[in-house]
Amino acid sequence: MKSLDAVEGNVAKIAALFPHCVTERLNKDGKPELAIDFDKLRAELSADALDTGEERYQFTWPDKRAASRLANTPTDKTLRPDVDASVDFWNTKNLYIEGDNLDVLKVLRENYLGKVKMIYIDPPYNTGNDFVYSDKFAVSSEEWDGQSGAFDEDGNQVLDPMQRNTESNGRFHTDWLNMIYPRLKVARDLLTEDGVIFISIDENEIENLRKICDEIFSSQNFIDTLHWKKKKQPSFLAKHTAKMMEYVVICSKCKRNLEKLSIETLSDSTKKVINISNPECSRHFKRGVRVKLGNNGCISKGRYRIKTMDVEYAEDVPYENGYTTKSVDVIARFSVGQDNIDKFIDEDLLFITANYGLRRDVSEEEKNNRKSITDLLLSDYGDNQESDKEFLELFDKKYFDYTKPVALIFNLIKSNFTTDQYILDFFSGSATTAHAVMKLNAEDGGQRKFIMIQLPEVTDEKSEARKAGYETICQIGEERIRRAGKKILDELVGARCIAPLPDIGFRVLKLDSSNMEDVFYTPEDFKEAHLFNTVDNVKSDRTPLDLLFQVMPELDIELSAKIEEKEVNGKKVFFVDDTYLIATFDTEVNESTVTEIAKLHPQYFVMRDSSIANDNVLDNFEQIFRHYSPDTIRKIL
Repeated sequence: MKSLDAVEGNVAKIAALFPHCVTERLNKDGKPELAIDFDKLRAELSADALDTGEERYQFTWPDKRAASRLANTPTDKTLRPDVDASVDFWNTKNLYIEGDNLDVLKVLRENYLGKVKMIYIDPPYNTGNDFVYSDKFAVSSEEWDGQSGAFDEDGNQVLDPMQRNTESNGRFHTDWLNMIYPRLKVARDLLTEDGVIFISIDENEIENLRKICDEIFSSQNFIDTLHWKKKKQPSFLAKHTAKMMEYVVICSKCKRNLEKLSIETLSDSTKKVINISNPECSRHFKRGVRVKLGNNGCISKGRYRIKTMDVEYAEDVPYENGYTTKSVDVIARFSVGQDNIDKFIDEDLLFITANYGLRRDVSEEEKNNRKSITDLLLSDYGDNQESDKEFLELFDKKYFDYTKPVALIFNLIKSNFTTDQYILDFFSGSATTAHAVMKLNAEDGGQRKFIMIQLPEVTDEKSEARKAGYETICQIGEERIRRAGKKILDELVGARCIAPLPDIGFRVLKLDSSNMEDVFYTPEDFKEAHLFNTVDNVKSDRTPLDLLFQVMPELDIELSAKIEEKEVNGKKVFFVDDTYLIATFDTEVNESTVTEIAKLHPQYFVMRDSSIANDNVLDNFEQIFRHYSPDTIRKIL
């Protein structure tokens, strides 16, 4: 019931390359395990291996080795769904996760390994006033005496794993480095081979961040450090120089696989053929124009307002199998002539999108001539003043300082040519990244999915946020997504947008301790009472949905998978991705229910040990599946 152990995976990789460098040893529990013989491995990697203590170029700080190990250790935490806090829980593909991001990232590593196309984070800048996560979750009894109530008498942390990192702290940079290092290390594992990470930072830790990124992602995969203009005008209160710039550090998982980061075209590799600056005129469209609305249907004649553009179809536009079946005249403000329209249709470049009118694919020649993004100094990338205005358009008061503008993240996502991939932000804050993903999907018809992670940091009792009823930062972020999604949807409906509409929902998941009781005892600790106390191995406050979200990562099923709740012979049964996973945690499950489920031929079937009605069901369970669905993988909790 733990997440993946990264060390075991690394040992297996080395064993595949150098099998003679792997040996066995007894671990701390006295059980045999595989281990690396580093003397033999050194001989394989270098004829002149570096000796211990030999001088070399390196970047280090106190507790760096512990921070690195922390990234590799598994977690036994689990994610519990909160249906009431979610929006469109049963259908959405988006995730909002409350919890310490290091543990959450480790849980995600279970089944999102190599699946995230882009990461954007805006971590604490270590300005001397912000909070830095503390990863010290247990202390000795001697240390506990001086911790001012931060830990209980057993050495367990009872306060938020956050600390204000002031410049008077003797470990000012060390604490920040130990916080960011393991999180970036785990995050790298989640990136696709052509994935990229964007990290906002200021001058306080830019140098250290660059060194860490060179170590984790390799200096060969460093892309650039861009300047972002955070203010329109310098402050006259500046003591020495008026600081107007922040930085965006960009690194890739594998540089040779990363596409050019370009601001010249939309993320679906298209260019518009409507230009609102040109006079309105008519163009004749031959049959055979691609339609991105589905296989069969009809666009009714009439004028449609799409974003800021008017498009009028002179006749009905029927289409089958994604292409128009008749000619039609279209009235709009075109940037190209009729000859180019005919050329685009003949070359299968032109198409009608769901939300943005008439567009065309970028030709191979144009793709090769795209301009790369440069320093983010243009108005296209917004500033802090605009981010405040955006927030106040959704809320009555400003609850955050220095939020990032939607335009900044919107254009970073767009430059990466994502269409339906995962976008991850594990310092979610005000959830600007989720807002940007929904906005871009609404603009170009993309199906990108966001994963937001945020520690449920408690708001100050005297803050405007607390006065408005928001007890944690997570509650503000979740409400921002609700309001931003509704605003985006209202704008599309008001513009008579052609479906499909973007996914504005999100599943709220909350990090918690394992669903399972600790039923493991050494002989000397075991007592007769334990025989009765541990009959049920699941904690009493856990729901069937909690258990479902525990097994999904273990079976490599994404947490955003479609879930349906149905009845089979009067028992509550979950269907995940149709019949890919069928699970029941109901009571008194009999042979009839098991038989009906087996007849559906699921890839996986999961149930609780305590769900089984009687011993006969347990005896016949395997026989039933061997008869009706022998290939189904069965799991009993």
